[in-house]
Amino acid sequence: MSINDESEIEANLQIGPTDLGMVRMYIFAGDLEIPMDFDPEEAEDIAEELRAAAATARGMKPKNKKR
Repeated sequence: MSINDESEIEANLQIGPTDLGMVRMYIFAGDLEIPMDFDPEEAEDIAEELRAAAATARGMKPKNKKR
């Protein structure tokens, strides 16, 4: 599966600080739970990547979907 493949899987994402000074991204989908901890600098790097991807996506012309 690549970044451009669509999926019918639904997942929830929670993001927040831990009591150990880390930033946790917690993903859960059905019975699957994935906690991911990052130090604050890593979390800021991820936030920058998300902002850059959002800016790129805004500038893209949507392709027609064939179904």
